[in-house]
Amino acid sequence: MKVTNNRGPGAVYGPKGVTGTASGSSSAGVGGVDRVRPAADTSAVLGIPESEFTPRVRDAIMKLMTEVDALRQELGRTRKRLEELETEADQDPLLPIFNRRAFVREMSRIMSFAERYGMPASLLYFDLDEFKGINDAHGHAAGDAVLKHVARLLSENIRESDIVGRLGGDEFGVILAKADEAAAMQKADVLADLIRSAPAEWDGKRLSISCTHGASTLKPGDNADHAMERADRAMYERKRRSASSR
Repeated sequence: MKVTNNRGPGAVYGPKGVTGTASGSSSAGVGGVDRVRPAADTSAVLGIPESEFTPRVRDAIMKLMTEVDALRQELGRTRKRLEELETEADQDPLLPIFNRRAFVREMSRIMSFAERYGMPASLLYFDLDEFKGINDAHGHAAGDAVLKHVARLLSENIRESDIVGRLGGDEFGVILAKADEAAAMQKADVLADLIRSAPAEWDGKRLSISCTHGASTLKPGDNADHAMERADRAMYERKRRSASSR
């Protein structure tokens, strides 16, 4: 839950969250906290008898309000940093997509959802062909450019409900929510054709890319490891058939 400062201009905070709007001769205090109103008004808002609302009490309340405001700001900064760290922990170190750990976690979540509501879901597995040759011929910077290009193609051509992640060096996964086996294979073919037909640009060169893909339907009672193994086997079986047909 985000911590927000809901005070309007000149709001005065008292015990049990009581607020009032400052009027009269008020001025901004330390940390953006407004100084209290005349003693008669403020003591009424805070529920403190006027006879007890001495300058010493007023100063103590102002000091407490300033400290509370500083703590709110610090908590907001801490929460923002935690969100940044969570994003960094989930993201691949090179590409703006999920790393393997986060991808498996999201796949487990979608599998549970699909099983609970009886909806289909599928996993696609992509392996870039001859990726080592690109690194050897053009250097690792060219290989990185190819990986970024493929990650962008996959991310831009799936639905918002789908998920893409990097599973290994040149291996990518895509989780298709609400997609059965037939729909998954059709989508895998479309994405593979897109990768093959859209060369990556690097250092004035056009680097052609091909890939082999496999698909696996996420089954009730399944787990992420088994689903990934099936998709991986389907991909390698397709790669084997392609090699033997040459």
